[in-house]
Amino acid sequence: MNHSYEKLTGLIAAPFTPMKASGELNLELVPAYYRFLKNNGVSGAFINGSTGEGASQSVEEKKQVMQAWANATRNDAAFKVITLVGGTALNDCEEMAAYTQQLGLYAVSFTAPFYFKPADAAALAACCRRVAAAAPATAFYYYHIPVLTGCNIPMYDLLLAVNGSIPNFAGIKYTHEDFMDFLSCMYVENGRYDMLWGRDENMLPALALGSSGAVGSTYNYAAPLYHDLIAAFKNGALDKARELQQKAIDMIRLLGKYGGIATGKAYMKLAGLDCGEFRLPVKNMSAASFEAFRKDVDALGFSGFCSK
Repeated sequence: MNHSYEKLTGLIAAPFTPMKASGELNLELVPAYYRFLKNNGVSGAFINGSTGEGASQSVEEKKQVMQAWANATRNDAAFKVITLVGGTALNDCEEMAAYTQQLGLYAVSFTAPFYFKPADAAALAACCRRVAAAAPATAFYYYHIPVLTGCNIPMYDLLLAVNGSIPNFAGIKYTHEDFMDFLSCMYVENGRYDMLWGRDENMLPALALGSSGAVGSTYNYAAPLYHDLIAAFKNGALDKARELQQKAIDMIRLLGKYGGIATGKAYMKLAGLDCGEFRLPVKNMSAASFEAFRKDVDALGFSGFCSK
């Protein structure tokens, strides 16, 4: 029998994993992090993903992160915590999926193994089937991020290959630019699956296709900007919505200018939450670069739309 899951709405942040200067986890910050997101109207957290450096942590560390978020959000059923259990060893993924269910977190997410890659949609569906079965009472989301996994199988093909055989398959976190594929997924089985948009810089076109929930890293520190963008779209103020999307793009461009994903933790520092630095092999910015970054951020008017 297939489970029926509510479709998630609004902004789901992909939190950074707080680190100490030594590179060890700094999980004492998680309760304050949860309150920070909640105060900014964020409706959930997607932990241990790309932004959370899940791929740079051991299974034991990822479990500690899961435990910390479970403890912080225990009395808030409205705040949905999704944990990424993807990796290269399916038995590790199954272990973490089972632990997700044990902790009572909302959902498990799984991404394609990224060393030995599934050859086709049937092989990917078989991987999903195994991991989803390890947490049968928990919602399961596939995480499509081909730029990092190298797995370019269309999600429409995956849903057809699954063909209802995974009862707890709730939907897909879609971090790619293929709007044709995304829309087709929204029509599979009369819209059964929850399609969560994962490209912050392309939120507006995803809204036009009917997306109602989004997962992203910039919702950690610029949630008010996206709340305004969604409201403008819903009110038919498309000129304003486009201007706000461009503001988000200008902000996201600075990620690339200052070296990539680690720049997000610099944004968090400016928003008042110091999550430390990224682990190797990710490069962090120097003190001099941070000062230049701060000036660029001020020029964007960041203080006017950042999370507080």
